[in-house]
Amino acid sequence: MWILPLVGYLGSVVGFCFLTLAIASGLYYLSELVEEHTVIAKRLLTRLIYAIIGLQLILCLVDGFPLPLTLMGIASHVVYLSNMRRFPFVRLTDPLFLASCLLVLVNHYFWFRHFSSAQSRSYAAMNSMYDQPDIPSFTEIASFFGLCVWFVPFALFVSLSASDNVLPTMGSTQPSHDSDGKNKRQSIVKLGVDHILSAIGEVSRMAGWKKPEDGF
Repeated sequence: MWILPLVGYLGSVVGFCFLTLAIASGLYYLSELVEEHTVIAKRLLTRLIYAIIGLQLILCLVDGFPLPLTLMGIASHVVYLSNMRRFPFVRLTDPLFLASCLLVLVNHYFWFRHFSSAQSRSYAAMNSMYDQPDIPSFTEIASFFGLCVWFVPFALFVSLSASDNVLPTMGSTQPSHDSDGKNKRQSIVKLGVDHILSAIGEVSRMAGWKKPEDGF
């Protein structure tokens, strides 16, 4: 067969594009909800951080998770909590914001190495092929990473806002202002999506696919 594999590749590409658009649309909608309900979003995120800190303590005490990694996770969420002081506004050069971005990667690396090492030790301790390894399932590990490592940083990323002059749209030189003359602030996700769409539109116009007066 020659054509069917090509159809499969084409379908995979189209499906990936639709999935990407669906995720971007969902993030865009969530960021608008946060902009409209800032107080509720701040309260929910704060309680969520405290809940995950409590969950990590329970995992350490009951399931025997390593204490150093647990303390690192708790300290990371304390740093995430510090970003709530000026919620939903953020400066991308703020040390707390930069530290939060770094801690996400550090937590992911060390927890991934922990579960990988536990799996290797469990398989090495097996005496026969009929023994069952004493390791967490993929669902349990993925749920832990989703809730205890990535959930709060992802929620903060969707919720936090930045000035328009942080990510200027193509062709603009001045940040936009509201009716009071202050810098207009939008969600980082919305700014990113608008910036990407503006870049695609600019490339399309340069290639002659769109007229300058056409929108994206």
